Amino acid sequence: VAVIPYHATALRPGCRVRLHLKKKKNSYFEKFYPNGSKEIVFPNGTVKHLKDGQEETLFPDGTIVRVERNGDKTIVLSNGQKEIHTAQFKRREYPDGTVKTVYCSGCQETKYASGRVKIKDEAGNVVLDEKQMSPQHAASHGKCQLQIFAKTDKN
Repeated sequence: VAVIPYHATALRPGCRVRLHLKKKKNSYFEKFYPNGSKEIVFPNGTVKHLKDGQEETLFPDGTIVRVERNGDKTIVLSNGQKEIHTAQFKRREYPDGTVKTVYCSGCQETKYASGRVKIKDEAGNVVLDEKQMSPQHAASHGKCQLQIFAKTDKN
């Protein structure tokens, strides 16, 4: 491990920033900032930022992964898709507006941009497949979601 002291002048005159660089054996750099944050730069161009218990990783292909203190993870893919992982569910949002959610109980819900909604139980059986929701059914669909969450809480 090589420690490289580094001092840089910030954009404002008279303001100096202290930054410590460490080069590790496998060729990645760690940068330690005065505010307690840390940046790791890997040989393949991946950059990881760590600050206040949060982590953000930027990959060369444009993918961004953010991990919050509570463990929730958000993945923004270079193709416009977005994934959200929590203890209760995993959700993928597509550029066309389609959203697919898989709950920890195994139930799945897909909401299409057209308004169609499909819900599957733990075994993968379709329990609801509505092409267009009427206002009355939209209200009952909210109850279906609550039942799915209730099942999730028991598991």
